[in-house]
Amino acid sequence: MKSNLEKEFQEAYTLASNLKKKLPPDVMLKLYAYYKQAKEGDHFSYNTDTKGLRNAFKFNAWIQLRGMAPNKAKEEYIKLVKSIIN
Repeated sequence: MKSNLEKEFQEAYTLASNLKKKLPPDVMLKLYAYYKQAKEGDHFSYNTDTKGLRNAFKFNAWIQLRGMAPNKAKEEYIKLVKSIIN
């Protein structure tokens, strides 16, 4: 059975994935970073095959969360999605 936090996280992910409005790049990067930290923690896997400025920004946003516990990242992701929706 999924924990309440995991359930809320999945619901927030679904909401964020189905948003119709265009979000500012900094918000998109935060969502990406919190999601990656929540799912993978500090296991940074920068794919060198996908070079480019966009991927560098994404990786940088994620690495800035180094040390954040996955559950904390889930909580922050949920908070951010709620702030976008409201």
